[in-house]
Amino acid sequence: MRQINFAAIFGLILALVLFTLENTHSAVVQILPTWKLEAPIAVELIVAMGLGAVLAWLFNLWASLQGAIELSNKNRQISKLQEKLSSITAELEERKRLVSASAIDVEVEEKPKES
Repeated sequence: MRQINFAAIFGLILALVLFTLENTHSAVVQILPTWKLEAPIAVELIVAMGLGAVLAWLFNLWASLQGAIELSNKNRQISKLQEKLSSITAELEERKRLVSASAIDVEVEEKPKES
């Protein structure tokens, strides 16, 4: 995987260098109605790619943060459900114990009547 990443980055940088060497003509970029920037096309492309990379990184950071929050909420929900399950299991065991104890009482009371 590392070699694939290296090859992709190397290819992108090589293409960018070749583009830079071929496109040295100046172009005007109007950022605001009163603010214009004149620079070579290659420089404008590099700046645009850098801004795109920063925006992609920020989006990835935001998505990771949302995923971590969602995971935290799910872990909290799992803990609550495990507590509920253990309390229901304890209640069920108590009811089984009470039912078996009452069944023993019924058997004890029935035996003297049969004698």
